Amino acid sequence: MNTDTDNRDEDLDASGRESPESSAEAQEVEQELAGLQEALTAAEREAAEQREAMLRMHAEMENLRKRLIRDLEKSQKRALEGIMNDLLPVRDSLEKGLQAAEEDASVESLREGKALIMRMLGKVMSDHGLQEIDPAGQAFDPELHEAMSLIPSPEHAENQVIDVIQKGYRLNDRLIRPARVVVSSGPPNV
Repeated sequence: MNTDTDNRDEDLDASGRESPESSAEAQEVEQELAGLQEALTAAEREAAEQREAMLRMHAEMENLRKRLIRDLEKSQKRALEGIMNDLLPVRDSLEKGLQAAEEDASVESLREGKALIMRMLGKVMSDHGLQEIDPAGQAFDPELHEAMSLIPSPEHAENQVIDVIQKGYRLNDRLIRPARVVVSSGPPNV
């Protein structure tokens, strides 16, 4: 009842060689095996190439990240350098003003010197995108103003800015400091 042995015996002819049918099957299996090994080798080669490509891409991305960080740092330094170069004449004027004050300069000349320095500083600031917010007499805007106090006023409408304690500033249309203001609550209730 051993069928495996019987099947093997059937594949062999009288001289003990394999029959032509089993030889063809063996060749077919060997060809299929060779094809599979070829496909496996090709797949392994493709996987290795893809891995190398991924590693190269990863290295390129890392180099790009480092280059962008360096470029950002350089541009920040250049931007600060430009602002500082624009502020140097203001500093020079302040130094000259202090020297003039030590030499018994008149109050009027000191006032003119301060006004000149304020104009120079204002120009430097506006050239670099800084806009002043001076809302005196305007309606209170919580987006741009910070109410420091609310007081009744018969001369001013409700929510109107009465006084500016500290001016606000925007840099390139972005609020960097709100204007600190005193706001009217309207006429006093009697």
